[in-house]
Amino acid sequence: MNKSYTVLISLIVALGGFLLGFDSAVISGAVKGITVYFNMTDAMLGFSVGCVIFGAMAGNLMAGPLADKFGRKKVLIVVAALFAVSATWSALATGYLEFIIARIIGGIGIGGAILIAPIYIAEIAPPKLRGSLVSFNQLNIVIGISVAYFSNYFLVNYGEESWRWMLGVEAIPALIYFISLFTVPRSPRWLILKLNKVKLARQILQKIGGEEYAEITVAEIQRGQEKKEKKGQLSDLFKSKYATIMIIALGIAFFQQITGINAIFYYAPTIFEQAGGSTDSSFLQAIVVGLTNLVFTLVAIWLIDRLGRKPLLLIGTGFMTIALLLATLAFNNATYRFTEDALKRVSDPEIHSALQTMEGESYDSQSALFQIINERLNEEQFLNFKRNEITNFIDIDATLVLIAILMYVAAFAISLGPVMWTLISEIFPNKIKGIAISVVGFFNSLVSFSVTQIFPWELSNLGPTMTFAIYALLSLLAFFFVYRYVIETKGKTLEEVEQTLIRA
Repeated sequence: MNKSYTVLISLIVALGGFLLGFDSAVISGAVKGITVYFNMTDAMLGFSVGCVIFGAMAGNLMAGPLADKFGRKKVLIVVAALFAVSATWSALATGYLEFIIARIIGGIGIGGAILIAPIYIAEIAPPKLRGSLVSFNQLNIVIGISVAYFSNYFLVNYGEESWRWMLGVEAIPALIYFISLFTVPRSPRWLILKLNKVKLARQILQKIGGEEYAEITVAEIQRGQEKKEKKGQLSDLFKSKYATIMIIALGIAFFQQITGINAIFYYAPTIFEQAGGSTDSSFLQAIVVGLTNLVFTLVAIWLIDRLGRKPLLLIGTGFMTIALLLATLAFNNATYRFTEDALKRVSDPEIHSALQTMEGESYDSQSALFQIINERLNEEQFLNFKRNEITNFIDIDATLVLIAILMYVAAFAISLGPVMWTLISEIFPNKIKGIAISVVGFFNSLVSFSVTQIFPWELSNLGPTMTFAIYALLSLLAFFFVYRYVIETKGKTLEEVEQTLIRA
């Protein structure tokens, strides 16, 4: 078996994951800059951050059918081009609308990369390596997130419009990805099932695993082809024989996003500032979040073909619940004290003047504080206070917040992060794979968009205590869902997985 060749192909294709991760996280450092430059409200900010997922939903819907028709490789090449265009345009944007359009174009790239890269890798990988190789995509996602946090940290003071540099540097890896994709072969499964190019597919498989592996794999693919099933339609997904598959896929896709992971990644500096940190320290803590994500994704890659998919999901969702409860506890015990020193740190002179009479007062909840502050400030000042000045008054166990966030990210990184995409790439039969992957990916992106869209509103109106409590409850529900419905696919061929689930 030519393991090094297979690993190289997988790493090149998984560069799409790097771009996905970078594109997703880089906006966290640009939030303050774009808010000021485009004069955004909370709703505009939420949409400017979340619109990339809106684009991803369109990419999800198109990617599966296009990959079935034109091949996985060609779709990924287009994806790389979209990332390059989006990065360049968003960095040069001078109006809110064109900034949104540029972000949506990147989102379409995300929608394609997150679905097609794992499918391609799963189709070229031998069964014993498939879990680890498909997880390369998730590994590259978290490397992209970590690199984005590092990039933001070093660029945050790079001029008045540093956000442009933060967003624009993505064009460099996008071009590298675009060029590299021309060196990888087409999917042997797609070559046989779509073009009936058995000889070419056999040559690729021989290079991957040797002559015996190639013959066995070609025979398995052709046995599936002999069933002569018609191409899957959307209506097929609702047939009873696919019920177990759809419950697993949609359930895991739902819980991967509804438990708040993208809210943490997109708004990491904002969360740490709400916990009383300075801008520089909050960016540095975001780097630690990214590195934690990276380290524990490596742990997941090491364990996924040893321990299995389901045990990792149970361990991860269990610790996610505990971590989110710790964050809830930390913010619940926070107090807001209007001391003389705290009032001196208020940068806006009008807000400073309006709050002077509150010296010596203390509040045990953010909602009670906001009720009083809202009576003293106009709408624009109140928004400024919530975004920038509240951190001057909070008294919280910031270490506990950091520990809770790091535990949450670590738990996600060994479970719902990599395992979801591994499972999704394994459980769908070839007949419905294209349409099913698109539907599940669209649903996953829709949930993610909803979470990131309302997160700024949740922090401002419900407060961090209630926000994290909601995510803790959802993580607990995820644990019970995995325990009840998810099956183990470790060490099985794609054809064996199909037989197991369709019988179930």
